[in-house]
Amino acid sequence: MAEIDTQLDAMPDIGLDWPDLGQADTVVPLTDDDADVETATSDMPMPVVTPDSEADEGVATFADIGAERRYTVALNGLDTIADAQFKLRFDELSALRQGENKAANLAQINRRIKEDSDLLDRLLRAKGYYAARIRGAVSAPPAGSDRLAVRFTIIPGTQYLLASVDVAGMAETGSREPALRAAFSPKVGDPVDADQILEGRDALATALLESGYPFAKVDEPEVRIDHEERQGDLDLIVTPGGYRTFGAIRLSNAELFSARHVQNIARFDPGDPYMASDVEDLRRAIVATGLVSSVTLKPTDAGDGEHVDLAIDVRPAPLRTIAGELGYGTGEGYRAEVSWQHRNFFPPEGAVTVRGVVGTQEQTASFTYRRNNFRRRDNVLTGLLSVSNIRREAFDARTITLSGALERTTNILFQKDWVWRVGAELIASDEADAFSGGSRRTFLIGAVPLSLTYDGSDDLLNPTKGFRLGGRISPELSFQNETFGYAKVQLDGSLYQPMGEKLVVAARARFGSILGSTVEQIAPSRRFYAGGGASVRGYGYQAIGPRFGEDDNPVGGKSLAEFSLEARVRFGNFGVVPFIDAGNISTSFLPRFRDLRIGTGLGLRYYSNFGPIRVDVGTPINPQSGDPKIAVYVSLGQAF
Repeated sequence: MAEIDTQLDAMPDIGLDWPDLGQADTVVPLTDDDADVETATSDMPMPVVTPDSEADEGVATFADIGAERRYTVALNGLDTIADAQFKLRFDELSALRQGENKAANLAQINRRIKEDSDLLDRLLRAKGYYAARIRGAVSAPPAGSDRLAVRFTIIPGTQYLLASVDVAGMAETGSREPALRAAFSPKVGDPVDADQILEGRDALATALLESGYPFAKVDEPEVRIDHEERQGDLDLIVTPGGYRTFGAIRLSNAELFSARHVQNIARFDPGDPYMASDVEDLRRAIVATGLVSSVTLKPTDAGDGEHVDLAIDVRPAPLRTIAGELGYGTGEGYRAEVSWQHRNFFPPEGAVTVRGVVGTQEQTASFTYRRNNFRRRDNVLTGLLSVSNIRREAFDARTITLSGALERTTNILFQKDWVWRVGAELIASDEADAFSGGSRRTFLIGAVPLSLTYDGSDDLLNPTKGFRLGGRISPELSFQNETFGYAKVQLDGSLYQPMGEKLVVAARARFGSILGSTVEQIAPSRRFYAGGGASVRGYGYQAIGPRFGEDDNPVGGKSLAEFSLEARVRFGNFGVVPFIDAGNISTSFLPRFRDLRIGTGLGLRYYSNFGPIRVDVGTPINPQSGDPKIAVYVSLGQAF
């Protein structure tokens, strides 16, 4: 903070001689540097501190100016005025604190005492204490210690108060003036506190930018200090720059998307009052497309005195991605996946992905079209053509799928309260399971899956409080020798409760039911299954539930019940998660809770910048024949 506090000649307008010891009317411009305590030093002379000539023999080296000793630092007299911010600034800027754990000789300590005395004076002035008395001293180590004792005795004195507050230039805002003035909180009678004054200035600047004044300018506040009266007069000059509403969006580069598309994803329309937060929201939305490496948005005067245009400059990011994955899972075998994606193949934001999977239990080839921000913000249109051959213990299916959906999505940047999805599927599948005795059956299926989810949690990947509740229903028509219909219904809920700074208790429940038809009629790939890392840990994937045939293979069912309870204990970037899961599959349309399979175990978490990395090790409590003793699961994000 640049502060002017110098000896001046007599002030004829006051009619008094300029008093000694700096007790004068001083102009103090408050700048952003004030918050960093760059204020003028005290006029009070700082005595050189010398060692006590009557020191004990045990501290004879203390009398040696060149001897080096460690020391402790104490501040006395600040208990009633030093808040956490004051103490943090002193600790960060103090010369004594920086060398506290290193030995120093008396000359070095004295020099640091002088520097810290000036620092304390600046800190106190920033809080309105312009007449503080500060004395520093160093003495022999106290009993039981081998460190010198450095202590400051501080008498803050009277805190100066604001005698007047003048905010000039606000008349130009007309009827909006009262609301805008309210944003500047310092008032007559408040302390001359640099932090509060600068916070008020920033709040006023923000209020102007949020109220239709894109070109507003708020000057640095100035305080005129009167040491005679122990008070200050605050002056602030504001240049509003004219009221504006949003005009046109102007793109410097329309290669990725058009100005019309950007307007579609903006949360404001032409003619709405200018708000800086809307501009920042649009910037984040453009970044979230994944198509740009950098983006800048600058308000520019439209020239009509009424509107402000947005000049947007974007630099394209690499649009093509080739990805691969190799893995092995207990009960699932080996798996290799490769994909190629172009994120703007059909502008604007029309991505295509070609994907192939080769594995022990799965071979898949698929083509996906995904259009982000379809017609409006956060709406996604998807289309999928997939050919797959899946061989699991529960079923063997060769399937062709054609599907499409329109959905409102959520993501890390813009977590939504409500998420929905409306879809349609056409499926041709040749399948075999234990019920068919190995014989293959061909199913033709049409489905209209609908889902709605409410997310009241505080984080998408690592929730620590709140809850989530979601439902899904999929009316389906199936043809296999004859046409029959059924509806697949599923409800999910989870709850997150903090139990202190390091512990979060999380619970989850899931219920599902297929209304209509029988288990044997329904295609094996459309039934409910349980078991695995996202279900009941400790059991193999889809391994829970009724079994049938000579190989005792799982066959799925018409109803599902699952429960999970976790204690998420975090230590910095790492954490441990003891858990217990339970679940069951039933052939009736209501689940049977008496046959629950229970698994328990311990998880490890590494909390990275993009979300927790999860490693869970589980074991079944009441396994069926053939269930593994231990199962390991690795993924990104919490289990639920």
